[in-house]
Amino acid sequence: MTLALGCIADDYTGASDLANTLTRAGLRTVQTIGVPADDLDLPEVDAVVVSLKSRSIEAGLAVARSRAAETWLRGRGAGHVLFKICSTFDSTVSGNIGPVMDALRADGGEAIVLVTPAFPETGRTVYQGNLFVGAVPLNESPLKDHPLNPMHDSNLVRVLARQSRTPIGLVDLATLSRGAEAVRARLAELAGKGIGAAIIDAVFDRDLETIGLVAAGHRLSVGASGIGLGLARALVSTGKVRSATATGGAHAAVGGPAACLAGSCSQATLQQIANAERVMPVLHLNSEQIVAGASEAQRALAWARPQLAEGPVLIASSATPDQVSALQARHGRDAAGHAIEQAMADIAEGLVQAGVRRLIVAGGETSGAVVDRLKIPGFLVGVEIAAGVPVLRAVGAAAGEMLLALKSGNFGGPEFFSDALGLMR
Repeated sequence: MTLALGCIADDYTGASDLANTLTRAGLRTVQTIGVPADDLDLPEVDAVVVSLKSRSIEAGLAVARSRAAETWLRGRGAGHVLFKICSTFDSTVSGNIGPVMDALRADGGEAIVLVTPAFPETGRTVYQGNLFVGAVPLNESPLKDHPLNPMHDSNLVRVLARQSRTPIGLVDLATLSRGAEAVRARLAELAGKGIGAAIIDAVFDRDLETIGLVAAGHRLSVGASGIGLGLARALVSTGKVRSATATGGAHAAVGGPAACLAGSCSQATLQQIANAERVMPVLHLNSEQIVAGASEAQRALAWARPQLAEGPVLIASSATPDQVSALQARHGRDAAGHAIEQAMADIAEGLVQAGVRRLIVAGGETSGAVVDRLKIPGFLVGVEIAAGVPVLRAVGAAAGEMLLALKSGNFGGPEFFSDALGLMR
């Protein structure tokens, strides 16, 4: 296997988003869970997205895991590696975007790295270094209430400077609009001043193509799926990759019972759960009981098992921002989050043991916990359910043939769960 593009994603739903984007752009793509084992049978592909659960862990551990993934990708011929982050730049003052970027930049010998979470198709744009979610700055969006990584500053130059050991610069929209050579000249100017990374504006889809052409000439870039789209188009347009259809075998039906799990507390997911209640049984878990012990997961499985033969069910630990804040105040943010993730993983494991072979999971941390528990080493990418969310066919899963959908909290339309079930046969 000789890869045209290697990718390291800091969570599983973001990895699915990127794998979906690359597939749509014509790259044969596989998503792996962690660094693949040597005996994992992967098809011949153009790109591999290595999924890590590293967004909210200790920075040193995130760096170590990311470097291991980079080593594996470079060893398979990847000349360019994309460190894939969330399109809302989810992180804290201490990382993990900056520390991982610094380590990968040093490993690759890069003078300067392009950074952007922009993806206009999903409403994420960057102007003068400020990230907008739809029409509002990041710090005015619902992300200001994120339970793990609340974002209170929309200026990404400042945000990344607080995390990184290198000075951070800006390539503004005016420079970008003059084309790839103007961007390259600006990067050379910044690098000459000792600046090691640059936030680059992007407001329109066409901006991503210019960014991709420039980034493809470097060994490393950092960003969301938008920059992945730009890189993929650059690889195809320059003839380095021959455009292909989705990876073979990803579309075959699986059948069997289906279930949905929701752990995200985003406004989008809360509305999707409310809409799902009109078409399927929904169980809302008691967060206090989850933190107290295992009984809530057992209650959920006892509720779900007799209903699976009749149709899909949805089990939700999602709560409003006020409810999440109160729970964290009583039990601590990390302890509460870990307890809920593990309860959802317990439930997923029990559902699969009960015969579920089609599983939809909403929420990045929840998806990570579920996939880890199910010991799924990789996925083939199938049809797109919603922007950034494909149907995934498990590769090498202990339970056998399975279809999954892993949804970032803010992704998908109002009827996402029904839409996903309609495409997962």
